[in-house]
Amino acid sequence: MSLVRLRTFMEVYRQRSISGAARALNLTQPAVSQHISGLEVAVGRPLFERQVHGVMPTAVADDLAADIGNSLDTAESALSSARARSMDVSGTLQIIGHADFMAEKLSGELLPLLESGIRVHMHTGDGPLVAQMVIEGHCDLGITAHPVTDPRLKGEVIFRDRVVAVAAPAVAARLQENADFSAGLIAEPLLAYDLKLSLIDHWLDKNRIKYQTLLPAVVGQDLRGQRSLLCRGFGWSVMPAFLCHKQLDQGELVSLPAPIGDTEIRYNLIWLPSALRQPRVAHARQALVWGLGNTGHDLVTRK
Repeated sequence: MSLVRLRTFMEVYRQRSISGAARALNLTQPAVSQHISGLEVAVGRPLFERQVHGVMPTAVADDLAADIGNSLDTAESALSSARARSMDVSGTLQIIGHADFMAEKLSGELLPLLESGIRVHMHTGDGPLVAQMVIEGHCDLGITAHPVTDPRLKGEVIFRDRVVAVAAPAVAARLQENADFSAGLIAEPLLAYDLKLSLIDHWLDKNRIKYQTLLPAVVGQDLRGQRSLLCRGFGWSVMPAFLCHKQLDQGELVSLPAPIGDTEIRYNLIWLPSALRQPRVAHARQALVWGLGNTGHDLVTRK
């Protein structure tokens, strides 16, 4: 089986679409169909069932995809990285992620890419938008705190951090004086990322703090805004330690005691496997994996 046929098969398998695979591979639809037909002859069984909208893998295709696993992506990534070291990687990299992470963590890791001639366009969005923009090809790479569930995407954890509950010293002191810390905490104004209480719900659940209806006083998807309000003495929140460690060190904020323990957040770098065929994207992915991977663990263990 040729590498070209296997690559085409994996792209059709991920996309569930001949036309989608053709766009990703920069091939014509007849060429993709020909590669699949040739592979079906070699295997001796049909690999896809043609449907009105796209194709559906057969059991034989599922088995073949499982056998191939990540080996094809790994080989292509290695080849692209090698090409990037000997080729001009200049051009524009489109990357999307959470606004606060992009500003406070990602921007510091972009210097090697910029020095290599890559121009960077940074976009912001929540988890679902990040995945959508990468899948649709509008962005080359995405960074999200949401788990990677779409089979068309590949992802790697590039940064981990503790998630802590914080408030201004006056608010923390008031809570410490309350005989029932949990009740006092729920009674204070809450600042949240969204109405689903992302990050907050896991912290409360782990610490067995019961709540029925918890309506945030402020909702915003850039936690730096919440941080400013917290430092001015309003309410409490839960956020990654990298967003508040300076304020904790300076005494503007205080870490609220976790009855059982703090939780953890994981940021994933996500991409379409076909995107790594571009040396610029492969080079950027490797640089960010290495750069951010070497900064996250110190903060995870930071007390």
